[in-house]
Amino acid sequence: MNASVNTQTHSQASAHSYLVGLIGSGIGGSLSPAMHEEEGSRLGLHYVYRRIDLEALKLDSSALPDLLVAAERMGFNGLNITYPCKQAVIPLLDELSDDARALGAVNTVLFKDGKRIGHNTDWSGFARAFQRGLPDVSLASVVQLGAGGAGAAVAHAALTMGAQALTLFDVDAARAASLAAELQQRFPARTVRAGSSLAESLAAANGLIHATPTGMAKLPGLPLPVELLHRDLWVADIVYFPIRTELLQAAEALGCRTLSGGGMAVYQAVDAMRIFTGLEPDAERVYTHFQSLLPRTEG
Repeated sequence: MNASVNTQTHSQASAHSYLVGLIGSGIGGSLSPAMHEEEGSRLGLHYVYRRIDLEALKLDSSALPDLLVAAERMGFNGLNITYPCKQAVIPLLDELSDDARALGAVNTVLFKDGKRIGHNTDWSGFARAFQRGLPDVSLASVVQLGAGGAGAAVAHAALTMGAQALTLFDVDAARAASLAAELQQRFPARTVRAGSSLAESLAAANGLIHATPTGMAKLPGLPLPVELLHRDLWVADIVYFPIRTELLQAAEALGCRTLSGGGMAVYQAVDAMRIFTGLEPDAERVYTHFQSLLPRTEG
């Protein structure tokens, strides 16, 4: 009976086409379109995924209201949202999932029944990637760089996975302090604080999570002085374009265990596709396809 129900559901979904997209700045190198469209095809769907690049369009996040209206009018089923719009989009939505509300950040918007519904698949994507790539590392003391929309999601993931102490740093000290306070309230049994000395915090840490745009192809460089790294750290980066950021290369040169942003990109995409289509993507198939796409990011 279950098999027939699944077949019927798949058949019904196959009769539909899906139009989704990504709003962000400097997203020309994103592999999301290729991942979504390939898995959509494998699921038997007519699935089209378009980039809406603020940088290419010479726009900023103030264009979000008009872009959401345009997407609705053109029949989009939903949108992924990335830097710098994950928090700015929230006032424009009708509903938020529990995760999105708790995190104060949205990376997936579903258009359904005339409503805009915000979700966050960043935190679950990072958690699945971390558990796959660094399953046995210590989470006793973790330092995180970045307290924006993506930073809120991965910090939540780190604490959910068992981080005992989490120290946050951001170019905007007030933002780091605000996120630390929110997380401390959400996870009262853990220690969450905004840091004052990155050198001192890293010297005592087991791991480093990097959750800023630094290191992306359009923002090359290191997010911290390389001499602050030490071989007893594991280093996780959420940037995946390029897949081996300068931070990861520096960490690997010291003998650190590292995690690229690739797994997070895959698993957040899988979770977003489930929201858009109601079907269950094959996560391992998407991961394998993603790996085959990586050479194009290295050129």
